[in-house]
Amino acid sequence: MTNENTPQHDSHQPASVTEARLALSRRGFMTAAATAAAASTLALGAVTMGGMSTPARAQAKDPKALKFGAALGWTAFDSGTHMLNGYKDAVAEMGGELTISDAGFDPNKQSQQIDAHIANRPDALFITPADVVAITPAIKRATDAGIPVFIGDSLSIGPAFTNTVMSNQFGMGEYTMNFIAEKLGGKGKVATVRLPANETWDLRSHGMRAALARHPGLEHVADWAYAFNGSTTPRQAVDNILTANPDIDAIWCAWDGAAVEGALAIRAAGKQDQVIITGIDGGKQAFEYIKAGTSLKITMGQSLYEVSWLNVFYAHQFLAGNPVPRIVISPVYPVTYDQLKDIDIPDDFDKPGRAQELGWVRAL
Repeated sequence: MTNENTPQHDSHQPASVTEARLALSRRGFMTAAATAAAASTLALGAVTMGGMSTPARAQAKDPKALKFGAALGWTAFDSGTHMLNGYKDAVAEMGGELTISDAGFDPNKQSQQIDAHIANRPDALFITPADVVAITPAIKRATDAGIPVFIGDSLSIGPAFTNTVMSNQFGMGEYTMNFIAEKLGGKGKVATVRLPANETWDLRSHGMRAALARHPGLEHVADWAYAFNGSTTPRQAVDNILTANPDIDAIWCAWDGAAVEGALAIRAAGKQDQVIITGIDGGKQAFEYIKAGTSLKITMGQSLYEVSWLNVFYAHQFLAGNPVPRIVISPVYPVTYDQLKDIDIPDDFDKPGRAQELGWVRAL
């Protein structure tokens, strides 16, 4: 684990730096009184639901003296980097000391790291689950120890977490399959590449299936489920799909990593003008592929920086003795060539307010 006190932005080299100066566009939100918290959340486009978490008593500590732990399921790829930076920046701006661990998608390792955080007795613990079901006992050990738990981009099963901020996972899968149906005129052959290892991410596949059921003209000709410990890569899986289905029209992917690898496979097969592919997550790499005119035609841009940033905001609110929403649904933006053609690739689109500056419209 690494310890961070007002950390810098480099996700690979955590270090202590001087207190960051707050940007005017976000300062009002971060320093708002508790009575304005809900209105501030709505200003960012997030939606609250599921009741409120109310602290037993007000926290007497100065915000700068608060100790936070972050048990992150991963920090790799655009998604992990954006969430990591959201936690780091928010703690730097709002106050406190942050200790970070990275499980590298390994739920057993993450459970052990959560136990290590518990032993350090933080004032609050942030968790992005590698596998929410597998780490549920560890989350319960944290809540049983009296540590408020704030979850990023997932929903805990069982333990009484304090707050979660997450995307509409089902809706993202549904949206991208509906996009395929529209592009194909409601008829065509489609394949799917799923991510079932994490129950939350698997909701994307449930959304995909719901959309498929409404489009009987789409023929589901192939399906492949990614396994973290498996020997087959998404690139190899798409290669196999293309070989077995030479007349396929579209490939739905549960995440951008598979969509990018799939786009490479489609290009290598000489089918870039025949097959479209879709992704979910949003980030610089996927945006570059979309803007370049590859077969990757859409990704769902999750506000992952905002997810972790809001976790920190609500932790501060809760520790100051204020009620916070149990569940917050963060904004998701559909990103196609039209959103990118006239601008530089925006790697900061998921910072509070930035998507609105770009003129992007929330879909979920």
